[in-house]
Amino acid sequence: MSPERQFRFWTVGLVVFIALLWLLSEILLPFVAGMAIAYFFDPVCDRLERLGLSRVMATVGVTGLFVVVLLLVLGLLIPAAISQAVDVSRAVPAVIDLLRERLADLLTTVQAEQPEVLDRVREFVSSRLGDAVTWLTTLAGNLLTGGLAVLSLLSLLFITPVVTFFLLRDWDTMIAKIDGWLPRQHAPTIRRLARETDDILAGYVRGMATVCLVLGTFYAIGLSLIGLNGGLFVGLLAGALSFIPYLGAMGGLLLSVGLAFAQFDNYWLVAGTAAIFMVGQAVEGNFLTPKLVGEKVGLHPVIVIFALLAGGALFGFTGVLIALPVAAVAGVLVRFVLEQYLHSPLYGRVQPAEDDVEDRQA
Repeated sequence: MSPERQFRFWTVGLVVFIALLWLLSEILLPFVAGMAIAYFFDPVCDRLERLGLSRVMATVGVTGLFVVVLLLVLGLLIPAAISQAVDVSRAVPAVIDLLRERLADLLTTVQAEQPEVLDRVREFVSSRLGDAVTWLTTLAGNLLTGGLAVLSLLSLLFITPVVTFFLLRDWDTMIAKIDGWLPRQHAPTIRRLARETDDILAGYVRGMATVCLVLGTFYAIGLSLIGLNGGLFVGLLAGALSFIPYLGAMGGLLLSVGLAFAQFDNYWLVAGTAAIFMVGQAVEGNFLTPKLVGEKVGLHPVIVIFALLAGGALFGFTGVLIALPVAAVAGVLVRFVLEQYLHSPLYGRVQPAEDDVEDRQA
């Protein structure tokens, strides 16, 4: 088969795959989630196999433990978090009003010292506050609606453990079959690119999952201990969103500080609320991310944000789940194409200057 026909074949295959993904995106969620979980736990099953367990027994143990942990989380944490989420969404308008009153008091206090600056601030606040209130109210409604939408998807979650079990049990067999289907001429190159993609995904997804778990636990415990209403929900939300660079920390910081201003009269408690996120970010930036994720994964924060937003816009929550694998594959392919280009006649060679040649000869 000529290179042109090969290119047309793979292009048509890619188009068909994207079209099927688009058409079936509403029912793919439990299957994509099951595949992601199976990929996540495949090394655990491999290790258990090396310890002497059969693949079936290793899969039963890992899947059973995952289901037990999931049920515990759903039964213990989720109801409390949902209740707090509803309370937080209802409290947002009151928080905005209270913050506006406190801001007005603060502006009145400093009016005598900086009258010109105060006039500019008052003009800005009066022109923008209405838009800010509308945006925050809409955001709170969307969060609540999104939470209820996620709850409606819980009816499908019983499919995910089943999919996870069968994929995890047959993972090595499927990989071997797929390897047998590769075009023989390009099989070594495809295997190398697949290994690079796997290294990126393993380093990023598994590492970031651990980072999100640690940060969510830290934020939830810290905000709850400080007495913040809705602290459990805000902490878990900030931890869950930490896989999007800076969004989890900044969103959690703004939301928790706003709630703290509305709840606490003691500004030390407000400062303590902000300090929790500052400590969390310091630990993440200096310890968690370098140790658990590393810098060799090749996924720049901007690429991660763009991939997640694009996947969510095109395919909803299913798109969010497949965004990082697609970004990892795209990054590996781009680096491969660039490598081929740099070693091709299209790039050429830089000819040394005549003076440099003469200097070397001398």
